[in-house]
Amino acid sequence: MIRRNLAVRTHMAGMEPIDLALCLAVDVSASVDFDEFALMLGGLAGAFRQADVQAACVAGPRGAIGVCLLLWSGPGAREVAVPWTRLDSPATADALAEAIEMAPRLPPPGATAIGDGMAAGLALLATAPGGPTRLTLDVSGDGRHNTGRAPGPVRDLGVAAGVTLNGLAVLNEEPDLLDHYVSEVIGGPGSFAMVCADYADFADAMRQKLLREIGGALIA
Repeated sequence: MIRRNLAVRTHMAGMEPIDLALCLAVDVSASVDFDEFALMLGGLAGAFRQADVQAACVAGPRGAIGVCLLLWSGPGAREVAVPWTRLDSPATADALAEAIEMAPRLPPPGATAIGDGMAAGLALLATAPGGPTRLTLDVSGDGRHNTGRAPGPVRDLGVAAGVTLNGLAVLNEEPDLLDHYVSEVIGGPGSFAMVCADYADFADAMRQKLLREIGGALIA
């Protein structure tokens, strides 16, 4: 279903072809304070300014990827902070980084509805323009699912539709959060989960994560 919708949207949108559609789904629930939010988005923006990440974006056969940024918290609380953007040069990656840095904190903080956030990310991938050959949902957060749709069944729907779901678990609140991401969030070809100790380490962790998922390396 996702790929069928994708073909329709691509015809309508007119975006030039891309190798990868990457939806960055970021937790902005109540456990993420405003300083941590700034560190997280600043780290994400900084990763897209790195020369190796920019080179990875244009290294595929089509020379470009598409990226969007989704912020999520409780059930029904999500906001597309940066719409689908084609990265085909350092200049477009720098522009994306600036848009990420300027994104306001929306929706308001709430509970941690990982499943709902994942479902919203999959819906965005279903409308990704550019006819991508790969679809990836990148989930980042610092807490377990505690309300709304369970993430495991949502993950399974995404995998069945050909989406790879990866995770970045920030361990400042819950040191064993990686186990939850491995069992409930990630799935699909080459899927993986990474950790960082706290938001101060987010930039380096996200850079490594982007290189891994943009490059499409299959992880044993």
